[in-house]
Amino acid sequence: MRDVLLDSPVVASVKDEAGMRAVVDAEPAVVFLLFGSILTLPDLVDRLRAAGKVVLVNVDMVEGLEGRDVAADFVAERTRAHGVLSGKAPIVKAAKARGLLAVHRSFLVDSFSYRALGRQLAISRPDFVEILPGCVPRVISWLREDTEVPIIAGGLVCDKEDVLAALGAGAIAIATSNADVWAM
Repeated sequence: MRDVLLDSPVVASVKDEAGMRAVVDAEPAVVFLLFGSILTLPDLVDRLRAAGKVVLVNVDMVEGLEGRDVAADFVAERTRAHGVLSGKAPIVKAAKARGLLAVHRSFLVDSFSYRALGRQLAISRPDFVEILPGCVPRVISWLREDTEVPIIAGGLVCDKEDVLAALGAGAIAIATSNADVWAM
């Protein structure tokens, strides 16, 4: 996925059915699926895979999986998703053990959450870390110095200036639900 992100550094974050329809024909090769239920997830993933997308499921936002330890098992056994996103280190670690791509999501709201992230990454050992909000280049550059884990900047990335600032600070990609940014 790292090579895919280097070629196409905008990740489409899809949060509803309208986003599903829009992303099928959109540029981004990687999709973070941020909605659904255990009943609809396999079909949602299949639709995105049929469009040639790399699909990672935010298991913290899927109804019926919300933060449960079996989330990685469900995604691996019941869907064709390439991987998962979660803010919970044990779920990210379990996804890696199942052979899935794993993104550790972290909301950095203060210095305490920033310092705790290093401990979480040591537990989860993710393929990528997504930090939110993604419009904070200074924090991206700090994290780039503190970890080898590739960084995806997500949340509140609204325009080309935000994308370029995040990439310039050291993020490998950005994730956004803004379809205008997908088309950049």
